[in-house]
Amino acid sequence: MMASKEFTLDPGARALLHDLGISVARVLRRAQLPAGLFAHGAVTMTTEEYYRFWEALDAEAADPDLAVRIGRALSVEAFNPPIFAALCSANLRTAADRIAAFKPLIGPVNLDITDDRAGLTIAFHWPEGPTPPPLLVAAELAFWAALARMGTRREVHPTRVTMRRVPQPAPEAASYFGTRIREGGMDALTFSAEDASLPFLTEDESMWNFFAPELRRRLSELEASATTADRVRAALHERLPAGESSINAIAGQLMLSPRTLQRQLQAEDTNYQAVLSDTREKLARRYLADRSLPTSQVAYLLAYDDTNSFYRAFRRWTGLTPEAARNGGHPTPA
Repeated sequence: MMASKEFTLDPGARALLHDLGISVARVLRRAQLPAGLFAHGAVTMTTEEYYRFWEALDAEAADPDLAVRIGRALSVEAFNPPIFAALCSANLRTAADRIAAFKPLIGPVNLDITDDRAGLTIAFHWPEGPTPPPLLVAAELAFWAALARMGTRREVHPTRVTMRRVPQPAPEAASYFGTRIREGGMDALTFSAEDASLPFLTEDESMWNFFAPELRRRLSELEASATTADRVRAALHERLPAGESSINAIAGQLMLSPRTLQRQLQAEDTNYQAVLSDTREKLARRYLADRSLPTSQVAYLLAYDDTNSFYRAFRRWTGLTPEAARNGGHPTPA
């Protein structure tokens, strides 16, 4: 599913800032948020407000190592239920799947989990619009290292960490992650298959069973509030890499008939082909930013029958060839 337009910021954020020696009042004032924001328990925020909060936090702290400090300060007491429940998992692999399912409840980001011989990769997909503050991205990455260490009680390090916008050099970042943050086509980190399988000493399946029903209920409410176009985009993110782009495949995943799906989209002043084209274009731009992906692979990930079909579509969207877009070129003649 797509990231929520509103989500819950747990009051534990206030305790975390206190532990970091950062004034909550000053951060809220900088972010132009109500002074009593945390006075009544859980806080509901929009993406714009959340980004302002993190930008203000970065400005108030003026510390290039703040993301690392956040990672080191995280504790079970500061977690809200979805993340606390992840510590009940058997290992990092299971925890990643659980957090990916419920992340839209607690932040404006979706997680894409890839588990193969190269290891466990956790990639972040942010909402359309303004780019997320670099501190927020770095702190999200730091969280995963912290979670792995809390669960296993070992000094687990990711094997690779990438950001689309690498922040100013942070002296402690390389030490904390065990590798430097590299510029890449997506915000992501990878753990070795061995580390992803290390048992969590915090595993507690009975506690997970206690949390899961409420989380599923809240997620169902969130999904019900999503537009049909949002749900189609989310389904396409899952099905396109498997080569499926037909309305029949997507309608089946959403448990709708193709006719009903098209009717619901028309009620939102769009149609299936428009949503498919828009989703492919945005994914194409994201994939092409990763220069390690050949154009043929990008075409495959977007479920095109051949590379030429992708070329024609990309020229139609942008006036550029994929290679020209990667090189910052100018539109080519039709």
